[in-house]
Amino acid sequence: MDLYLCSFVTQRGELYRSLQFGIGKMWNCKNLYQTLTLKESFHLLTLNLLSLLLPLSFLLLARLSCINYILTATASNPSHSSPPFLSSFYLYTSLAVVVSVVSIAALFHGLTGKITLASNSPDAVYRPRLLVAWIVLCIMQVSVGLGIEGSIAWGIEGGGFGVERSLLSRIIFFLGLHEITFLWFRTVVKPVVDDTIFGAATPEKWIQRAAIALSVGTLWWWKLRDEVESLVVVAEAKKQLSMEIEMADFVGWWLYYLTATIGMVRVVKALLWLGILLLTKSTTAETSQGDQDKV
Repeated sequence: MDLYLCSFVTQRGELYRSLQFGIGKMWNCKNLYQTLTLKESFHLLTLNLLSLLLPLSFLLLARLSCINYILTATASNPSHSSPPFLSSFYLYTSLAVVVSVVSIAALFHGLTGKITLASNSPDAVYRPRLLVAWIVLCIMQVSVGLGIEGSIAWGIEGGGFGVERSLLSRIIFFLGLHEITFLWFRTVVKPVVDDTIFGAATPEKWIQRAAIALSVGTLWWWKLRDEVESLVVVAEAKKQLSMEIEMADFVGWWLYYLTATIGMVRVVKALLWLGILLLTKSTTAETSQGDQDKV
């Protein structure tokens, strides 16, 4: 009887320890899952916000062009003083240089990449050194942050001065802006955020692409589609009024049409991809029909 009782107690003790170990393991797995979910959510949010720096830089450049035109047209009126942040050479130059480099890289990548309907594989995109990416990202964040905050404080908004582009032109520009933003995301933003949060590179996920595309589309529909046209309208308005076209006006005009060119390349490649796909299906159908006729 005593032997049976000792054996029963031993079995109950082992069962209790096994159950305790299993519960502890499940609790650790749950905590690990919650930690990973929180980290991945923060990772996605950070990627999304920092990727918006590039379209926001287009918005800021458009507002700078607009206020520059207004100040030039009212130069004889002393009541129109230039906001301090707008007179900063660093602000405009840093934004123009970074946006120009990324735009040219996006155009080159679009011309030399494969013909696909969606964006090219991120593996084919050149990534600079992590230190360079950190420096460029910091410059953009400081410039855009100060510029947008200053433009809001002074109540500055861009506008087309009554000139509206066609819907097709706006869509093509949006496609180009989309391509430039994704190149910015893959070459600068993602390497920095991955190294900061996870300590190593992580694969690109569809939810990241979807979130960025939705954010860029929302920003374009809310502000950019109307205000970004100042980049090209200002230069054309100055030309019609026989006013001196400054370097900033030329840079804005050049960036607008460069972005539109990237969008046009995207459209042409998508049409070529669709044509190749239809031709391939037609050839396959004819080959299958010929084999059946031979049989």
